[in-house]
Amino acid sequence: MNLIHGDCLQVLPTLPDSSCDLVVTSPPYNLGIAYKSFKDTAPREEFLTWCREWAAELRRVMAEDGSFFLNVGAAPANPLMPHQLILALTDGDDPLFVLQNTFHWIKSITIETRANEQISAGHFKPINSQRFVNDCHEYIFHLTKNGNVTLDRRAAGVPYVHKSNIARWGHTGGTDLRCRGNNWFIPYETINSRDKDRPHPATFPVALVEQCVRLHGKGPATRLIDPFLGIGTSAIAANRQKLAHFTGIEMDAHYLATARERIEEELGGLFQELPFGNE
Repeated sequence: MNLIHGDCLQVLPTLPDSSCDLVVTSPPYNLGIAYKSFKDTAPREEFLTWCREWAAELRRVMAEDGSFFLNVGAAPANPLMPHQLILALTDGDDPLFVLQNTFHWIKSITIETRANEQISAGHFKPINSQRFVNDCHEYIFHLTKNGNVTLDRRAAGVPYVHKSNIARWGHTGGTDLRCRGNNWFIPYETINSRDKDRPHPATFPVALVEQCVRLHGKGPATRLIDPFLGIGTSAIAANRQKLAHFTGIEMDAHYLATARERIEEELGGLFQELPFGNE
């Protein structure tokens, strides 16, 4: 496991070609979020140009069958940003990636049962508005170099509700596990203190990264990189999935220190950092 303090635009060029299998990350959203060491209010075109720069480096360090899971959220008053970003990475005369799948990370949802009972689950940030509703989801764009990367859909799957489908449908192979689909309900863990439990303004759950690891299907041999490590959520996911290789890059010293503390707590003691690519 290797945690690097620095700007990803300076660190990524130092990494070897085709040296990672999987990227799971969530960059700044350009929505004015109050990070400690980053101004999240650049003009939109400037922001998109910056994204293409680090995304081009990610493409270089990715294996040909690599997957890049890009988590991006929006704001009710600024709903086009995720779509503008994905177009900047996949459209035009020289696209960097192919958009292979689009997933919806559902943070909070209310469903109505057949008995007309309403069940609400998850957490969301409420807004006070007469124009917009509460935003309860974010995007996870699955990007690849060619659009033909094979995934292990069942590794990230769920059991059948109606077990008769197992024998009735030939594609099940007799296994009680089906593709989960592209709507992922992954709530935040309940926290007692934001300053202590989640001292970062924009994090994703560990389970979200684990879902991406399972779906990519390389198992413990997966070489995972997160160029916007934040407080280390993806590193914790890498440990729980027993990945042999993980590299995280973070420009903010405070967030990186918090990441190391979280990882040490996860491991129950000090962990040994290894250079990128070491066995």
